[in-house]
Amino acid sequence: MTPVQESDVTDRSMPEAILKMPEALQRMAGVGRISAEDVLTLRRKVFVDGVVQPHEAEWLFALNDTCHDNAPEWPVFFVEALVDYTVHQAEPHGYVSPENGKWLVDRISRSGVVKTRTELELLLKVLEQSRKSPDSLVGFALSQVKVAVVEGSGPVRSGASLQPGRIGKPEVEILRRILYASGGDGNIAVTRTEAELLFDINDATRDADNDPDWADLFVKATANHLLAGHGHDVPPREVALARAKWLDEPSGGVLKSLASGLTGIWQAYRQPDVWEKRLERQDEAIRSAERLTTHEARWLADRLERYGELRDHERALVEFLAEESSDVDSSLRPLMDKVRVG
Repeated sequence: MTPVQESDVTDRSMPEAILKMPEALQRMAGVGRISAEDVLTLRRKVFVDGVVQPHEAEWLFALNDTCHDNAPEWPVFFVEALVDYTVHQAEPHGYVSPENGKWLVDRISRSGVVKTRTELELLLKVLEQSRKSPDSLVGFALSQVKVAVVEGSGPVRSGASLQPGRIGKPEVEILRRILYASGGDGNIAVTRTEAELLFDINDATRDADNDPDWADLFVKATANHLLAGHGHDVPPREVALARAKWLDEPSGGVLKSLASGLTGIWQAYRQPDVWEKRLERQDEAIRSAERLTTHEARWLADRLERYGELRDHERALVEFLAEESSDVDSSLRPLMDKVRVG
């Protein structure tokens, strides 16, 4: 698949977007609602040859823009058809090219924000089903959560009002889905771009009563980013970022619980042969993982020192690094001393 050419694209903001559709689809648009029977009609038409054609993909986007209060079958079909078009028909199959990623963003967003919950689900499914998506598309998906948290707008939390400046369970679960999806095709470590966006969200919600899941995900993702990029195999993202059991149990505080959870994750890093039987240089890998480079340490110190006082989950991260990293750059020493004193 190649990106849809300009000659194939009908401007969905113009009446011609509807007028160029077959008569049956024009009637759906005229009614403004897609019924379960309409979805069956669309399935027969779109999948009759087993391939979603470029003009058919444009029809589906136009219908989604025009019709509202649709039957539950519509978002399921919409996402299925367009994931197939974007991921499985693309060359090479199973990958999303930067060009096709941009094409998708242009179709599902307005002013940088995804328009509907259905289109947000399409974005998430594309990331989940592709073997690899461009960093720009992953960053765009993460930015949707940032917009929801900072501005209290967007389709991230369906059927409920967003509270600006606070991250709730729905936003954490979407972040977890994005980060899991981005671990495909060998991209195991959390990237700097991903870690930066997580820190932006952390900064925007530092004074809020956030969902406990957020602290768990933030600390594990940051630790994964700092310790995983040293040339050795690490646990898959779904293991390294898994939701901890302590979140469902009474505990002795966030700091103690997070430290305990991180200890379990660290054991996975120390025993990579559990995940991959092919490692022959485990000791060397462990020594590499125990060192934070100057660049990494200064990046972390800069992000954590912006607001002075550390929150419990930030303290847990620093404490974990202090205990498990034998060779730490001097830029992190003041933070570690602050945690010890606290």
